Amino acid sequence: MAKDKKKSSIMKEKKKRKLPLMTEEQEQLVQGTEHKKKKLAKATERNDPITEHAEDEDLTPEERRVLERKLKKERKKEAKKLMRDAGASVKKEDPPKPTGSDLALQYLLSWSENPKHWKFQKTRQTWLLLHMYDKEKVPDKYFSILLDYLDGLQGRARELTVEKAEALMKEYETTEYDDSTVLEKMERIRKILQLLS
Repeated sequence: MAKDKKKSSIMKEKKKRKLPLMTEEQEQLVQGTEHKKKKLAKATERNDPITEHAEDEDLTPEERRVLERKLKKERKKEAKKLMRDAGASVKKEDPPKPTGSDLALQYLLSWSENPKHWKFQKTRQTWLLLHMYDKEKVPDKYFSILLDYLDGLQGRARELTVEKAEALMKEYETTEYDDSTVLEKMERIRKILQLLS
């Protein structure tokens, strides 16, 4: 038992050595920051700008930054509440995102105008291949550029494009259409088949 008592007293001494004691200055700093935080919390609850500015002088840069964030958040919340009370909506107006057709046509233009900085994008090419027969989605001024683009088409994409064009041509030839849009589509199909075959 005497050995156990010696061991426990030795262990306690070692723990005391490991834990550094706080100096009086450190204790005052800890108590001071806690005191400042309490004062700031009370001042922000009352929205008292005079005490806030008076306390700013005693704050460390990090405390000042935290306080500024809190105040900004509170001001924003109050402004939102006022807007809501007034009946105005707080929704932000985002600029309209470009549509798939816009992006595909820009892709085609960049291919023709600036080939050094052009980068292949499969989704844009797929969109163009799916909608190339529609005059509304790919206007005539872009269709001529598209034909040049299709001339460089390689591999399976070229084969599939020819197969689809032939299938569409057979479909349109078997039934007679008086619609001008169908005639325009057939004309585009012919041009594509002449180019790729």
